[in-house]
Amino acid sequence: MRYAFRLAELLGHSPDRRKRPGTIKAIVEHTGLDRHQVAALLKNEAKYIPLEALSKLCDYLIDHGHARASELPGALFAVKPENFWETLARRKSIEICVGVRQEESDSGNAWVVASDSVLVGEMLNGISTLGGNAKMIAPPSGEIEEEDRSQLAQPERLQQTLVWSPGHVALEESQGRARRVHEAFAGTQGDKALVCIGSVKSNPVAEMIFAEAFGCTPFASEDDLDDSSSRACPFFLRYRENDPKPDAASAGVQLSKNEKLDKPGIYYEQDNGKWVWAGGDRTTDAALVFYIYREPLGRIELVLSGFSGRATRLLAKTLASRSEEFWPPVYEEAGLQIGAYIVQYAVDEEETDLLETNLSAAPKVIKLSAEAIRRRIQRL
Repeated sequence: MRYAFRLAELLGHSPDRRKRPGTIKAIVEHTGLDRHQVAALLKNEAKYIPLEALSKLCDYLIDHGHARASELPGALFAVKPENFWETLARRKSIEICVGVRQEESDSGNAWVVASDSVLVGEMLNGISTLGGNAKMIAPPSGEIEEEDRSQLAQPERLQQTLVWSPGHVALEESQGRARRVHEAFAGTQGDKALVCIGSVKSNPVAEMIFAEAFGCTPFASEDDLDDSSSRACPFFLRYRENDPKPDAASAGVQLSKNEKLDKPGIYYEQDNGKWVWAGGDRTTDAALVFYIYREPLGRIELVLSGFSGRATRLLAKTLASRSEEFWPPVYEEAGLQIGAYIVQYAVDEEETDLLETNLSAAPKVIKLSAEAIRRRIQRL
């Protein structure tokens, strides 16, 4: 069992190189600790911490109202997750965000599409059972001591949030709702996860997550860039002709003004900078799994995005049976872990049963290039 240091989480400190909230200076002035030591502790990089330093940090947290004396020093430590489902289940709060649609003729009702509902169900199942492994990890309920309950991976709060899918209300309303949902999540401290169900075609919160992760402007097209290597995201969703086409950094109709794309689907960038089509037609479908885990904050944002409804249902099956393919993350640096995967499916083009929740297709999980991600993180 490995442990993480939760100082940044308790303080609500974001280790973002673009922000300088003065946290380190305040701690140094109050405790007399070395500035570099404090920075390492905030990033969860320190190999050890002397008891004297731990005591001073506890005093700081108590004096500034970040924790009670009875909670320390235990509140400063958390168990590090060791697989995909545990990473989610160890969050105290999990928010699942789903896009909803509405007919113009029926303004009193809105609905979630069937494929997204299937994926939400699998997320709830995976979180609550650790992908079916909970019984192997935890002892029988009658044998659990009270002090051991905190070690079990189990969220204290599950919440569902609804946003408007593009094309069903005014674009400003759809994007405005997405901004408010994401800002509300990002603006509060705590050990938590935001799970976004759907692509930018159905859930605009996905665009907010990508934009914050890669430091670009959300809902701003990059189709007219001079070169595709300048795109903010290392993956790209090429809209179909009949899709809603909201402006997005992560989606559009061409990679750049000089690189046209005729084939709809999901594309991704390789180590050498070349973009490859992953799927999105009748015989080859594709889905994207993307998460960014800010470990010092205990905060994870996850996007589960099928290019089609069929790919979304297939992704639910893959998460149930192949979740180990999505861990460990493909890119890591101080305080930051990014998982980015394309799941490619060879499918039967005759499949038409929209109520089938147990679709089968051989998935090929492709890890996105760590180098492609690194190039973008270094530009921040």
